[in-house]
Amino acid sequence: MRIDDFIIFEGRNIFAHKKCIKMSVDLEGYSETPTNKIPEFNEKLLETIPELEKHRCGINERQGFKKRLMEGTYLAHVCEHIIIAVENNLGIDVSYGKSREIRGDKYYIIYEYLYKNTAVEIGKIAVNLINSFIKGTDYNFNEAMCYLGEILKYEKIGSSTLCILLEAKKRGIPITRIGNESMFRLGYGKYSKIIEATISCNTKAVGVDISCDKMLTKEMLKNQCLPVAEGGRIKNPLELFITAKEIGYPIVLKPCCGNQGRGVFVNIQNEKQAMEAYNILSKNFRDIMMEKNVYGKDFRVCVVDGNVVAVSERIPPYVMGDGVKTVMELIEDINKDTMRGEGHEKPLTRIKIDEELKAYINKNNYTLNSILPKDKRLTLRENGNLSTGGKSIDCTDLICKENIDICERAANTIGLDICGIDICCSDIGKPLFESGGAIIEVNAAPGIRMHHYPGKGKSRNVAGAILDMLFPKSKSIPLVSVTGTNGKTTTTRLIAHILSKAGYKVGMTTTGGIYIDNKCICRGDTTGYLSAKTVLENEEVEAAVLETARGGIIKKGLAYDLADVAVITNITEDHLGMNGIDSLEDLAYVKALVGEAVRKKGYVVLNADDLVSKNIINRMKSNIIMFSKDKNNLILRGNIDMGGYGVYMDESIMYLEKKNEIIPIISVEDIKISLGGKLVYNIENAMAACAAAIGLNINYSVIKEGLKSFYCDVSFNPGRFNIYDLNGVKVVLDYGHNVEGYKSVINAAKNFNYKRLIGIIGVPGDRNDESVEKIGRIAGESFDYIYIKEDKDKRGRKSGTIASILKKGIIKTGFSTKKVETILNEKMALEKAINTAKEGDFIIIFFEEMESLVKLLDNKLDEINKKLNSIAMI
Repeated sequence: MRIDDFIIFEGRNIFAHKKCIKMSVDLEGYSETPTNKIPEFNEKLLETIPELEKHRCGINERQGFKKRLMEGTYLAHVCEHIIIAVENNLGIDVSYGKSREIRGDKYYIIYEYLYKNTAVEIGKIAVNLINSFIKGTDYNFNEAMCYLGEILKYEKIGSSTLCILLEAKKRGIPITRIGNESMFRLGYGKYSKIIEATISCNTKAVGVDISCDKMLTKEMLKNQCLPVAEGGRIKNPLELFITAKEIGYPIVLKPCCGNQGRGVFVNIQNEKQAMEAYNILSKNFRDIMMEKNVYGKDFRVCVVDGNVVAVSERIPPYVMGDGVKTVMELIEDINKDTMRGEGHEKPLTRIKIDEELKAYINKNNYTLNSILPKDKRLTLRENGNLSTGGKSIDCTDLICKENIDICERAANTIGLDICGIDICCSDIGKPLFESGGAIIEVNAAPGIRMHHYPGKGKSRNVAGAILDMLFPKSKSIPLVSVTGTNGKTTTTRLIAHILSKAGYKVGMTTTGGIYIDNKCICRGDTTGYLSAKTVLENEEVEAAVLETARGGIIKKGLAYDLADVAVITNITEDHLGMNGIDSLEDLAYVKALVGEAVRKKGYVVLNADDLVSKNIINRMKSNIIMFSKDKNNLILRGNIDMGGYGVYMDESIMYLEKKNEIIPIISVEDIKISLGGKLVYNIENAMAACAAAIGLNINYSVIKEGLKSFYCDVSFNPGRFNIYDLNGVKVVLDYGHNVEGYKSVINAAKNFNYKRLIGIIGVPGDRNDESVEKIGRIAGESFDYIYIKEDKDKRGRKSGTIASILKKGIIKTGFSTKKVETILNEKMALEKAINTAKEGDFIIIFFEEMESLVKLLDNKLDEINKKLNSIAMI
């Protein structure tokens, strides 16, 4: 078995509404060989990964997968199960997978993932394991699992961050990971917020800097009359002894800049212990500080947006003796707890064995090799930081009002929107000024897992408080996704225009480029995943309208989680024979994903006149708005009868109907892109845009104004039936590139007066021969004179191939060969057509690249105007 490639889907895709990977493989001659025909394969597999016996498989019965193995199943199917089992063994909760034949030995395997890099490596390891069974060679699976564990350790999301992400998911807030660390974007556009662990985009950098300097923090708190421990900075051993004598033992030594309790030595009783601690610290830290030891319990108070939201007592890690095991063995037993992991990956952290731990237990006359007497409790550290193995007890309901005030003042003094305040006192329910307690530290990016997963007491939703602060009004930008075969660019632009009229700063992706507030920031076909991300991650954007093309959906899936409105303009023949899309049913399946990925209370806009669109209605789970040119369309009427919206035309008026309420929106004459009703397909696009705006609850008067002020020209809708009048010769630029596109444009042209209809035709090279020839026949049946050109991007075709197929189609209609010219360069073809045109001619060019053609036409207009001016002067 060999891996050909990986495709990683980070969002909803045609295989699943979840993150998954498509791994394409070559079975290298084993496509017809079941596992029970490969010597010892099944036995070795189940011995290596016993968990596979629990897999129910497609037959959905206990040990279903094992049964399939014994009956004889195929390698791609086995690989899928291995991957899922390995992910589960690593603690990754996934279950979805499937394998499908492409052709012959070529298969693809789809599997769910949470951690991209780890999942890719798991795919490779699964294939290597299978190959080792086939070849009868040894494979060190345990070593491979250790390797995966190391990758996962650096990729896995910390528990504090995970708490916030889970809360965001519960609230329907979209989540996007930024890079491979703990930085995430929550939401889209203007209302999006970036978090890094528990540092928010609103956290002041100066506040973080202050909190990282413990001496500076102490000075600022002291200045505000807040209780802090007496102490100062230590530069050398002499200063250590002098200062210790001044403030009196016991003392605390710690780095001025540190976190997670690293390097903190407390309850130092004499010079010997002080020197030992100082020597350890000076190896790793440059700046060291001393404080008077404050007796009491270790409390962490979490403050969010100026309010105390959670309080925990932190319990230092400890072991209980059994009279048999050493301290080291007892620690190892505790670390086997599945709730404990490395760093912040789980609710609890494994107890770290380092110099500080050794030094602390030495103070109590124990070493790691000491056998601890039965029922003897040995505390392993003085501090209870969870990052070094401690536990927590919730005390939120115990803190007194005075201490709440102290903590909220401290957070405000340092200038942190989210912080953890460490307090040492005997009783958090008594004011610090009375109990002799003190603020020890103020921490930026505080861990919140102790509050969410206390060892004892009530869980506190700190993540919820953080999200309440970041999203005070639960605002999100309206998001519209537009797909279909034809009309999606015009519909996208028209929706964006209406939203602009409604006062939104709109981000838009189209085949012409990415636009932010009507400014193009990137030209080209930008209808895919990355372009949509550009809009959604732009914090100027107040509304997003995304043209979502078939190719982008297949290659990368959707860039967003759920849209507020989805529009499917129509589903007709295009791109068939590519990427496994061989029929209109296949194409409908891909396009339907856009309609499925809509909020429950959102809307899907469908074309009731489109035959194929009717077949996907049942896949839509949101509200539906149907549009039709006929108010009596049965599907439209059915949707209205069920309480849905209908948008339709009746006697040249566009109406909205719902629950016996019929509202006139606009007359055809006022829909500027219809050119007085001549462009019927633009009436359909206008209805689709109107329906989308209704789904967003845009005022009807604004919708009407938007439809009245959007023109069919190069400024508003470039490349879509843009008409130029060259002194009696009309030229139309249009991007039509498929069968229905050609038909629509040609039928629209027939509504104009002309003497000859001239076509400059071409088709992208990735269309199949049948579609290309069909367009040739349409041209032969419609035009009086034809120029055949080709795109610069041949898309794998040899020069002249597409042109010859088009000509073949033209000739089959009986069209005269004397009225057909082949000029492969589209600009040269247009120039020839203009130069040989006669007054009254109507030229249509179905272009690939618009810019050079616009320049040519502008130059022609300038020449005509100069001549007219010269004549006028005479």
